[in-house]
Amino acid sequence: MIKSFKQTFLSLDLQSPRWSSVEAMAKDYELRQYETAKWVSTVIRGETQKEAMRQGFWKLFHYIQGKNEKEAKIDMTVPVTCLVKSGCTDFKISFFVPFEHQDCPPQPTDSDVFIEERKAAALFVRSFGGFASPEKYAEEADALARTLRNRGQPFHEDFFYTAGYDSPFKLFNRHNERAYDLDTAHDHI
Repeated sequence: MIKSFKQTFLSLDLQSPRWSSVEAMAKDYELRQYETAKWVSTVIRGETQKEAMRQGFWKLFHYIQGKNEKEAKIDMTVPVTCLVKSGCTDFKISFFVPFEHQDCPPQPTDSDVFIEERKAAALFVRSFGGFASPEKYAEEADALARTLRNRGQPFHEDFFYTAGYDSPFKLFNRHNERAYDLDTAHDHI
C-alpha cells in the first residue's frame, strides 16, 4: 500500500493511456486519437461533482489496493477522469488500467466498481494548469466548446471528460485536461 499511496500522491512515473496527436490548434486545444483501453470505473449518483470525485477516487483506490478478486495490488495510473453529462448528477469516475493488466484486469469485489473498455476515440483536448475545481473545469469546457463551434468542429456537446494528472500535494506545474468527443457522424480524421 505504501508504494501505491506514494505513487498516487506524488504522481511518480505513472502509466497513462496511449494516444497520438492528430492536430494541434495553437494553445487552444488539440485533437487526439486514443487507443482502445480498459478502465476501472464507478458511478456516483446524486452528489456534487466535487463530492462524486472524492467518493469515486476512494472506491477506485481501494480496488487498486487489493479490493479485487485476485487481491492484487495495482499501480496507480493517470489521469483520473470524470465523465460529466449536461443536466445530470451522475458522475463516472475512472482510473486507467495499467498495461500489464489490460488483457485480464482483476475483477472488482465492490459491486459499485466495474471494468469497462473504452473504444478507440478521437477527443478534442484543452489543457490547463493550477488546481482544478468543478467550476474551473466548467469554465474550460465552455471555452473549448466556444472555440470548437467558432471553428466549425463537430463534437458531442451533451457530455465531456475532466482529467486530473497530479496529486493534491503537487503545488506547481499542475496539469489538467478537459475533453469533448469528436462527433464521429461528421468525422474528418
